[in-house]
Amino acid sequence: MTQQAPLPLDGIRVVEFTHMVMGPTCGMILADLGAEVIKVEPLTGDNTRKLLGSGAGFFPMFNRNKKSIAVDVKTPQGKEIVLKLIADADVFSENFKSGTMDKLGFSYDSLSKLNEQLIYVSHKGFLPGPYDHRTALDEVVQMMGGLAYMTGPAGRPLRAGSSVNDIMGGMFGAIGVLASLQQRARTGKGQEVASALFENNVFLVAQHMMQFAVTGKAANPMPDRISAWGVYDVFTVKNGEQIFLSAVSDTQWAILCKEFGFDDLRDDARLLSNNDRVRAREWLIPILRERFAGLSAAELSQRFEQAGLPYAPITRPHDLFEDPHLLATGGLAPVTIAADNTGAGKAIETRVALLPLALNGERLGVRCPPPSLGADTRDLLKGIGYSEADINTLLANGVIGALTNHDEGEN
Repeated sequence: MTQQAPLPLDGIRVVEFTHMVMGPTCGMILADLGAEVIKVEPLTGDNTRKLLGSGAGFFPMFNRNKKSIAVDVKTPQGKEIVLKLIADADVFSENFKSGTMDKLGFSYDSLSKLNEQLIYVSHKGFLPGPYDHRTALDEVVQMMGGLAYMTGPAGRPLRAGSSVNDIMGGMFGAIGVLASLQQRARTGKGQEVASALFENNVFLVAQHMMQFAVTGKAANPMPDRISAWGVYDVFTVKNGEQIFLSAVSDTQWAILCKEFGFDDLRDDARLLSNNDRVRAREWLIPILRERFAGLSAAELSQRFEQAGLPYAPITRPHDLFEDPHLLATGGLAPVTIAADNTGAGKAIETRVALLPLALNGERLGVRCPPPSLGADTRDLLKGIGYSEADINTLLANGVIGALTNHDEGEN
């Protein structure tokens, strides 16, 4: 995004003690909106930098537009550095196990006495209650919160194909921060914000809870559900390709029948309304599968597109790098990522998905890539009054991490 005017959160400082996905998502949203987000990392770095497999995308996705300071907060000097940063901060964000911040001396009670305007946001597994002692993961709350049951076929609970609770939990944390900033503008005081994985998951499945409340019937898992729409399915077509096709209104059904010459189905008295077609799905869908089977996914896409009918190719995540809509609308931004997420190794030039919103028609872009470990340590220390000699002493004593080329002004 190439705004000349300041971004909405320009001038807001966030100090974050976060790792994995939930807390970093909150910080990324605030950073994309213009806040200065300072990621406090141990001398060895956020462990998320080192994850393999499905975790390899966590750090580069959720830590853009941030600064990094590497400091040993368990030392008195390290703790002092962080407290100086927090003294002038607007937001403190954390997502560690309950009690961790208390042990480090960074509890809400402690920090609010230091800075009464501070907004303190915690990202936890559970809000306070009988479960809050448990260790939670996205998959844990998906299993216990009904989402895995709804996603998989009967008898095979299956986690959703993304870190949905972690990401949304971070989003709700950011929403809480934004609301608290608005309230602080009126009261002059900060407050504590809490977001939790389990409660987020319950919010996601609440539509199915309400379905039971309204109908008295338990919701079936999505693969076995009674669809609300007559035509709303994945079809296997020519050469074994798959495509999602749908017609969710009586008008769309009439258009589908006209486009493909299904006069017999259009005139069938058993298929006049959407609800009629829902009741007829057991025999209607096999007929449609047979009729579409000889057509290619490309032809079906073209004809559904021209007719204005809902359809979708079955796309793999990496295919989205070449999605024409994302490329044309600026939904992907160029970014440089260190090969090991720590600043070492060969850099990777790629593109990253932006926040799914626009302000005045502009997307919120990448102002700086995910930081190398401790990349901003020197500048941040100078900003809170440390001299060059002080910094060298802290480095020699192992309080701060080895300074990178970025710190030395070589990048």
